Amino acid sequence: MTIRVGTASWTDKTLLACGRFYPPAVRDDAAGRLRYYAARFPLAEIDASYYALPDPRQAQAWAERTPADFVFNIKSFRLFTGHQTPLRALDPDLRRELPPADPETVVYADGLPAELREEAWRRFLIALDPLRMSGKLGAVHFQFPPWIQPDRRGMMRVRDCVEHLDEDLVAAVELRHASWYDGAAAQASTLDFLRALGAAHTVADMPQGYDNTVPALWQATRQDLAVVRLHGRNAAAWNSRGAASSSRFQYEYTPEELAELARQVRELARRVRETHVVLNTNFEDQGMRNAQGLIAALQTVA
Repeated sequence: MTIRVGTASWTDKTLLACGRFYPPAVRDDAAGRLRYYAARFPLAEIDASYYALPDPRQAQAWAERTPADFVFNIKSFRLFTGHQTPLRALDPDLRRELPPADPETVVYADGLPAELREEAWRRFLIALDPLRMSGKLGAVHFQFPPWIQPDRRGMMRVRDCVEHLDEDLVAAVELRHASWYDGAAAQASTLDFLRALGAAHTVADMPQGYDNTVPALWQATRQDLAVVRLHGRNAAAWNSRGAASSSRFQYEYTPEELAELARQVRELARRVRETHVVLNTNFEDQGMRNAQGLIAALQTVA
């Protein structure tokens, strides 16, 4: 039973600005920051790949700067999961294949030529090779927007993402519309759907009571991997318009909350070979402090 705990960002602007996690000697050094982080946590989630297609050279640098047993989960490019994607997020040569438009123009996967979508997928998968070949690639994380619901179109979107991965890659799926988990029947149906796809269900801790939030369903759909993402419980900022992600996920778990989460993580981890827990509370150094607190709480749970 292996439990890895890490954060969703080691380079957030507010983290660097607060000056509390990184010592001055590495604060302005990208390589030094990652080495410092990786000496303290065994896992990191790469979120930059959500905003733009990753670069294989950067992935190679990540692999070289971390210990042999370090693991990265990488977040899928937003175009694939059905999120709105500004044209500027596409590689320049891909943009040139489209009619001229303002770089801030929003596009969706279904509105782009199929060959362009497939080329984006090809580049994304190639960029994973340095992590895959070094044995440091954990899961490819697909976080779907709240308008992806459990209807035919929504299920096709999820299936398309998972099936684009090579057989040796593991997909982790995080759903964001309450209807996927609305009642016991919907929960069972969703878990069965993910099991059939071979995808890891992502347990998500987040504020409750909104259409774009789901309950933390502590279930695994693969035998080798379970994924937990802790977004904090900042209900006041969850749907605040214009709020930066670091503000939206501003939350410090209490010792009591961390103790309960540790118990649930331990229970889940007993059913799988490896469990990844990602703290997405990325305001200043809250992610690091929450992760360190959870690691300490896990050490006290039998």
